[in-house]
Amino acid sequence: MKEHDMVEQPTHYQSDTGMQCIDAIRAALGPEGFRAHCRATVIKYLWREKWDTAEDAKKAAWYLNKLVESYEDNSDSTH
Repeated sequence: MKEHDMVEQPTHYQSDTGMQCIDAIRAALGPEGFRAHCRATVIKYLWREKWDTAEDAKKAAWYLNKLVESYEDNSDSTH
């Protein structure tokens, strides 16, 4: 049995339809709101990392990657 990846696809952030929460947040907030969410979440996980495990640092990196991807995604381009 494959171990579930709590950084890439945490089950507690997935709906019954299989949609990930991050995708719903992106759709609801639009490009700028999504980027603000990603920046805030990076800060949150880096803050927590002082007391928790490396998993929080990995989650911060995951959200930072989502932020970078949002700038590279032509459909979200604001420039």
